[in-house]
Amino acid sequence: LPSSKVRKKFNRLYNGFSLELEKGDLDVLKDVQSVERVDQVAQYEANLDGSVPFIGGDHVRGMFSRDGERLTGKGVKVAVIDTGIDYRHPDLQANYKGGYDVVDYDHDPMETQSTQGVPTLHGTHVAGIIAANGQVKGVAPEADIYAYRALGPGGQGTTEQVIEAIEKAVADGVDVLNLSLGNTVNGPDWPTSVALDKAVEEGVVAVTSNGNSGPKMWTVGSPGTSTKAISVGASAPPIKTPYATVFGDDKELTLFPMGGTMPWALKRDFPLVDGGLGTEEDLDELEVEGSVLLVKRGLIPFTEKAHNAKKAGAKAMIIYNNLPGAFVGVVEGGVKLPVVSVTKEDGEYLLDKLEEAHKELTIRTIYREEEDFIAPFSSRGPVTQTWEVKPDLVAPGVSIDSTVPRGYLALNGTSMSAPHVAGAAALVKQAHPDWSPEQIKAALMNSAKKLTSPEGERYLPHEQGAGRLQVDDALELKTLVYPGAVTFGKWTKEDPREKREVTFTIENHDNLPRTYHITPPFEAPDGLQWDVPFATTLKPGEKREVKLQLDMLPSVLAEGIHHGDILIEGGRETITVPYVFFIEEPNYPRLMAFNFGQGDTADTYRYELYLPGGAEEFGIVLYDPDTFEFVTFLDSKEDIGRGMVEGTLTDVDLEDGVYKALIYAVNDGQEDTIEAWVTIGEELPPKSQGLE
Repeated sequence: LPSSKVRKKFNRLYNGFSLELEKGDLDVLKDVQSVERVDQVAQYEANLDGSVPFIGGDHVRGMFSRDGERLTGKGVKVAVIDTGIDYRHPDLQANYKGGYDVVDYDHDPMETQSTQGVPTLHGTHVAGIIAANGQVKGVAPEADIYAYRALGPGGQGTTEQVIEAIEKAVADGVDVLNLSLGNTVNGPDWPTSVALDKAVEEGVVAVTSNGNSGPKMWTVGSPGTSTKAISVGASAPPIKTPYATVFGDDKELTLFPMGGTMPWALKRDFPLVDGGLGTEEDLDELEVEGSVLLVKRGLIPFTEKAHNAKKAGAKAMIIYNNLPGAFVGVVEGGVKLPVVSVTKEDGEYLLDKLEEAHKELTIRTIYREEEDFIAPFSSRGPVTQTWEVKPDLVAPGVSIDSTVPRGYLALNGTSMSAPHVAGAAALVKQAHPDWSPEQIKAALMNSAKKLTSPEGERYLPHEQGAGRLQVDDALELKTLVYPGAVTFGKWTKEDPREKREVTFTIENHDNLPRTYHITPPFEAPDGLQWDVPFATTLKPGEKREVKLQLDMLPSVLAEGIHHGDILIEGGRETITVPYVFFIEEPNYPRLMAFNFGQGDTADTYRYELYLPGGAEEFGIVLYDPDTFEFVTFLDSKEDIGRGMVEGTLTDVDLEDGVYKALIYAVNDGQEDTIEAWVTIGEELPPKSQGLE
């Protein structure tokens, strides 16, 4: 290859070299016997370099603790409860101080390797956001990382493993917990949520992801429902967002990047092809070469879809959801193909356009510089039963590049948002080692930036909590107010006029006295009055509890959620505390988290589901999966209390096979359903706690 040029040689972390050569010589290079593999040089954007400065991380580098040490998280112990971490990664080696593996019960919390099952990388990515200190810099680059492997092959684990990991971390004396994991149970009494509340009571700051089931209300899952933990939703750092358009239509479809794939950087129009579910059989019958492939989520993993598309010659691939809304996905092991996801609605819109155009349609990409929007996948609150505002705040969780085993990768999710906050908590802990978890949570919430949607509307409290993380402002606060968000609960129109009271703690950390005023919204609707203290004067270092009352006549207020902001003025900063309350029973899902599997003895089956508010009636109905004809009622009950419902079924007289199940629950005039597949006669995997 006489026209080629060696650019760089690698002999420490990677045995190879980079080569500049003519495209026509590529096949010659691949035929060289001593060359094991040839990879094209790809462009990478290390978005930690974008997200950390965006939340004020660069400014923090010039700030110092009371002992004169630069604020880097030094001396603060942060526990990553996750899939383990690759503690050999050059960006994490110096920070890793130990931990435990509750999956294999040993002191080696390494990520799952390919020889052990489906390999993982999630915990390493999370740890890098918190404290990477090498090619990329985390939020707290000198914090001590303790890894607790609670999720095994494929990133799956049980409630038992998660709780055991929390307990071990607390026993080991960590200062901050990060749990970028969760389930779909929106209930404050789920065991992992309770465990985090207890951890906070023992003096540990607990940070958890809010979930990736947005954008609908009530989608926050445990342990994000924990009252005392800091639950984090996902916002966007400064990014160039791609949008897809079709010729002759003004509609723009948001393309969500998928981890482990090439950046979407298409510069011209390409034909769009319907690839079905993206199986080899689907693509064998199509002309895919040079096209953008549109495939539906389901049946086979994202990784298999991506490799099938690349093998078929696709230029790029769009995966649309099989359920309403957006989703977050990762191609495990990576693929050199741009792959993005779109909502179910946008995918079906493209299918309709293909049909109108008689299967000949071109797609164009336009790009917009954007920041500080709430990711559609970010789960929303509030929490059922407690009616609390969640998330507590949001942080960057879109296209976040961080460490993974043997390299770096961009991922999306509230999993990426939570460690931004955990790292920020470590910095606040270093600056104020005597502060309680409640004070640290208050500093992060009180200083958050209120976000508005691209349409110019302020995001609601159950979407953004107190706002977007600003760690530099949190470290410079001179006033603390907690709680950082409040709820006045649920009322019915039949309730008499009543006063409900909340208590705020106000702390003056300034070097001079401050007089504070609590200012609720001036434009209160009819039926609502606020009773607040006239003024509260605090000396330097003093704190005091103050009470605020809401005087309400529910019968004249509109049904639904009511929200607003309470201002605490008089310090260097005005602190904004969001509030919510409900009139009448909210429209939360009446059931969630259905699981079905074989029982403890032969020919028995067990199911479980969660009823956030109980149910007047619930049932499990089976249908033929092909004809959707009614088969049988598997079970039904009446007047069930709130919480987890479990049942054991015996004498199930059905042929072995897979059935379509419709699970329904009725409560307070609202009926909700869940569709699921039920397998009779075959062992099913255990219920698991997945990643966020």
